[in-house]
Amino acid sequence: MSLLLAASLLLKALGVPLLARTAWVDFTTQKIANRDVLLLLCLGLGSLQLFSVQAGSWWDMSLSAIAGLVLFLALFPFWLMRKVGAGDVKLISVTPFLIGASNLAVFSVLLLVFAIATVAVVKNPFLLPAGMFRHYVQHLDRKGVVPFGVPISAAAIGTIVFQIYANLMLPAGSGILQQLN
Repeated sequence: MSLLLAASLLLKALGVPLLARTAWVDFTTQKIANRDVLLLLCLGLGSLQLFSVQAGSWWDMSLSAIAGLVLFLALFPFWLMRKVGAGDVKLISVTPFLIGASNLAVFSVLLLVFAIATVAVVKNPFLLPAGMFRHYVQHLDRKGVVPFGVPISAAAIGTIVFQIYANLMLPAGSGILQQLN
């Protein structure tokens, strides 16, 4: 593994605790700080730049920018209708930079799984064991809010872990590794 790829993966790995913090803050306060979104954007841009220099192609960075713009434009009307929060729109728009365009399919599948799980927990709080936690989730259900930053962050963390695993654990001659890069 080259030094540039290792540095790129390190920047992605630094995003994991920030994503976890963002998910927790969104779950507890229904707010996603602009500071966190900008830090994730910087980590993602740095990681993509290192990867692009190592690969000798700017295609992944360009595709990530296009994907981020498309996600922002697609979710902006839902924010105007107050169906999602502005922080959720900004977070999902920054995510393609952090995970890279070549891993958007993995991210999409994980996002679908985690979003369904989040909605199921919010809509069916009786599935949860702790009374206080159940009371909190019922409060979220009454308010009509779902902390969508939680499944976005969880899907991004899962995708980053998959990328790190694929680049570190799979043999260098594997066809899967060459497809991911």
